[in-house]
Amino acid sequence: MKLSTRIRYGTRALVDIARFGGDGPVSLRDIARRQDVSQPYLEQLILLLKAAGLVRSIRGARGGFLLAKNASEVTAAEIVTVLGGNITIVDCVGDPDVCSRAEDCVLRDLWADVSYAINDVLGSTTLASLVEKELDKESGREPGKESVRSLRG
Repeated sequence: MKLSTRIRYGTRALVDIARFGGDGPVSLRDIARRQDVSQPYLEQLILLLKAAGLVRSIRGARGGFLLAKNASEVTAAEIVTVLGGNITIVDCVGDPDVCSRAEDCVLRDLWADVSYAINDVLGSTTLASLVEKELDKESGREPGKESVRSLRG
């Protein structure tokens, strides 16, 4: 199982906006440079994120993008769903009709448990917590120690 580039880069862009958007809009050029993502590809992702109500744009010379919600309200599950669809590791978990053995298959139960665990982690991870972890890593602090920050969108 592998997350798409769209999901990975889109999440990185949102973490960047959450981290640097406190002082005003964040430009695509700055996000692309910091995240090492091509600006044209980033533009495509931002359009999807904007359509989903996760970011808003500010026009003008000092324009760019801000979170449309507080960073503590945006979960990784929401981001993954917007950029990649439903989170299931095999088709039969989301739709048992795709397999004639689905109802009696012990492996389907295993894959369902794995999918639920992934969804639980993604659903409990917010942009605010990801920014917090990024700042902790950069400062050499153990994640979650001595650090309380307010991140607003």
